[in-house]
Amino acid sequence: MSWQLQDAKNRFSEVVEKALTEGPQHVTRRGRPAVVVIAEAEYQKLRKPGPSFVDHLLAMPKVDIEFERVNPPSRDVDL
Repeated sequence: MSWQLQDAKNRFSEVVEKALTEGPQHVTRRGRPAVVVIAEAEYQKLRKPGPSFVDHLLAMPKVDIEFERVNPPSRDVDL
């Protein structure tokens, strides 16, 4: 559901109740999306840290591959 900022301020208890029972409540300001009100439990799920990018890379299978180094010819540059 989407609320205009003024309506959300005037009916904040209702916005909170709907966030708890129905899900995220979107609030607009001057016709543009501004914020989303969500339940604390949902917020905590979003904050739960996952594996880091480094952990992800380190978890990849190890493959023993050798690459041949190629030295391409240099090009002439006009200055």
